[in-house]
Amino acid sequence: MDWNLENTVLGMASVGIRISGLLLFAPFFGSDAVAPRIKIGLVVAITALLYPVCGPRGLVLSLSGILRVVVGELLVGLLIGLSVQLVFEAAQFAGQLMGVQVGFSLVNILDPNTQVDTPVLSLFGQTMVLLIFLRFGMHRCLLRAMAASFAYLPPGASALPGGVAHQLLLAAGGIWLTGVEIAAPLLITTLLTDLLLGFLGKASPQLPVLFLGLSVKSMAGLLVLAVGLKYWPGIFEQQFNHAARSAEQMLHLVH
Repeated sequence: MDWNLENTVLGMASVGIRISGLLLFAPFFGSDAVAPRIKIGLVVAITALLYPVCGPRGLVLSLSGILRVVVGELLVGLLIGLSVQLVFEAAQFAGQLMGVQVGFSLVNILDPNTQVDTPVLSLFGQTMVLLIFLRFGMHRCLLRAMAASFAYLPPGASALPGGVAHQLLLAAGGIWLTGVEIAAPLLITTLLTDLLLGFLGKASPQLPVLFLGLSVKSMAGLLVLAVGLKYWPGIFEQQFNHAARSAEQMLHLVH
């Protein structure tokens, strides 16, 4: 069998670019807390493992062909990683909603994953989802999905139809819906607490409602949040499964 150095290098690079696109946006792997040299080493290691099995053969080496392969492979990796990352964004949005209601919206701490000041409940939500993500082995599922994508969509076979952007916008729109769904018990609780305090303030004007309101809302909200945490694994398992289906649909579109 003839061996061509240029084709081999291009084949390995196409595999590595798709993996790099995944690690750029994928949860856990794409965290800023992971040193760049570790990410590079992981890309090289996964490429070395996958290329003998999934590596392409006989890719066109024209300039336009190389550019098309690079853009297409980067797009495939980004779609797989971003579809799962949207679940984490939904958890962060839910944390922001809950933080506003319980008076924690101005309490910011440094997020080690993004190196950005983040509301404390948003960071709490992201951390909990990360633990659920690792507990369910979703990081391994991402790598398996990446390996399976080479069989379904070989390097150089992807395109960029307009339907991908539409599907990606639909998936991003789910951030709001999922965030509200997660925060709904706490939002309802704080709303009822506000109504109760309002009635108490009318019934007893001497009661310092303004001083008691924030403390009562915080205690009630955190209590509901603590009770609701037991349901988070089931909720986010469904969200991760939905993200996997969304990624599969987008891969169908770029085929």
